[in-house]
Amino acid sequence: MSTTRKRVYGYLAEFKSASALYKAAEKIRDSGFRKWDCYSPYPIHGLDGAMGMKRSILPWFVFFGGMTGTATAFALAYSTQVVIYPTIVQAKPANIFTIPAFFPVMFELTILFSGFTVLFGLLALTQLPRLNHPLFASKQFHRATDDGFFIAIEARDPKFNPEKTRSLLAEIGGDNIELVEEEDA
Repeated sequence: MSTTRKRVYGYLAEFKSASALYKAAEKIRDSGFRKWDCYSPYPIHGLDGAMGMKRSILPWFVFFGGMTGTATAFALAYSTQVVIYPTIVQAKPANIFTIPAFFPVMFELTILFSGFTVLFGLLALTQLPRLNHPLFASKQFHRATDDGFFIAIEARDPKFNPEKTRSLLAEIGGDNIELVEEEDA
């Protein structure tokens, strides 16, 4: 017989419209919460600013991934075509001055490494893949992809207090406020 305990994930509140969600996000940001998110069926212009989100570091990862691809291609082409097996074709030099011949390979590996960096960097930053999320157990959250606007405040946020957080969500216009729990093995 296994016993499963429930651990509080946080509160989920529904809002009537995109503008109500936007205004609520500003108020939650101003309240000092850090571990929370907004869910809507479509992108809302400026919501990331209302949430106080900083610009992603993913572009930096992609830049350095691309530079790694360029350096790898240059090292590969130079070592194989100049150092290991110098190929002299029509009296063209087999030295550093043959770099224009390396451009196609350098371009392709730059794109390849950048693409892989985007994929794996995005998965790491968003903590995916995740097979299940506690919000999926909510009775109302399935509407987030259809016609619902939601804010979820996580219990791991330092400012989270069960009573105060619930009253804040109610005060800023949240309806159907639900305590979301996750199973803890």
